[in-house]
Amino acid sequence: MAHAGTEAHLQLIDELKARPASEAARHLGEVDALPAYEALAALNPSFAQDILAELPSAQRRTIIAAAVPEIAQQWNRNQLYEQGAVGRLMEPAFGVFPPAATVGEAIETLRALIKSAFITYGYVIDEEGKLLGILTMRDLLFADNDKTLGDIMLVNVFALSPQMPISDAMRLTLNRHYPVYPVCDEQGKLLGLVRGQTIFESEAFEITAQAGSMVGVDKEERISTPLLQSFKFRHPWLQLNLLTAFLAGGVVAMFQGTIDKLVILAAFLPVLAGQSGNTGCQAMAVTLRGITLGEIKPGDGKRLVFKEGLLGALNGAPIGVIAGIAMYVTASSQGSAHAVMLSLVTFLAMVGACMVSGISGAIVPLTLKRYGADPATASSIFLTTSTDIVSMGLLLGLATVMVR
Repeated sequence: MAHAGTEAHLQLIDELKARPASEAARHLGEVDALPAYEALAALNPSFAQDILAELPSAQRRTIIAAAVPEIAQQWNRNQLYEQGAVGRLMEPAFGVFPPAATVGEAIETLRALIKSAFITYGYVIDEEGKLLGILTMRDLLFADNDKTLGDIMLVNVFALSPQMPISDAMRLTLNRHYPVYPVCDEQGKLLGLVRGQTIFESEAFEITAQAGSMVGVDKEERISTPLLQSFKFRHPWLQLNLLTAFLAGGVVAMFQGTIDKLVILAAFLPVLAGQSGNTGCQAMAVTLRGITLGEIKPGDGKRLVFKEGLLGALNGAPIGVIAGIAMYVTASSQGSAHAVMLSLVTFLAMVGACMVSGISGAIVPLTLKRYGADPATASSIFLTTSTDIVSMGLLLGLATVMVR
């Protein structure tokens, strides 16, 4: 590639990586077809597909026309698969041979191919394109030149499906550690290759995007995103957060008479909200990790919810003891006649709030997942609302009932 390795080429790649697909596509509008193709070829194939999809059709055809035939064909094939599927990550398979080819013929072919392509394995296919086996460079090196590839190939090859979600592919390849994986259709026809690094790179981006998604930051938003675009991404979620905050405020307003009578309770409201919120976030983090890694199987949800609820109560008990002691000391120093009862109320509210928060931390992402939504999308907004309402409601409600 003519531009590969030049400072301008590397700078273009870095600029594309730092932008979401829509902005990267606009940036490529000012770049000629050949350097644009070379830059896209150096990106994660899925991200390259996202950028190509954002380009005007005429510019997209021009860039694909500038690509080498194998890559152009692969790009067109990859466009058939949905985002998040293994098929979006495919690269072309260059070292492909029939089983009757000899070792000597394969070596000579590979010597020419490695000058323009990065080849890890050779692939043996039949006349219909079905994958029969793979060739390791070690086997080619030590085999006699007149042996056929069918004699030395490794059979029963592990392959991925193009429709498979990337998260599933990551789980299947986690303990295999192969540098490259073939991708075959239902008939076993070789469609392309996916590099292990590409799989983990794609999944790593999804995982890092979860932290932003949980507070309403769109996956498309990057540091370079324009101010107004970032505002459009974030502001609707903040409006939703305001609405849910009013719900928590409404709970406090329901017990205004109790607060007027026992002003000391106001000082402990943020304590309960903060502790129960952290408990819920811990449960949610574990649940999201389990969903991402495929550790939560059908039927596991109830057990997980029960575990997180019990764990929340167990964690809430010692925290509640400390908070109860703090309430007793504070109330006693103010001469309150209800110091003991207030400390008991604080303990019970802390245990109950942490238990409900643990349950909520598991239920929120599981519910979103069940109904087809992204389990990380704005989860913390709903979780925070539930923990605030429960913690404040418990403290004020128990105080209303128990302190006379």
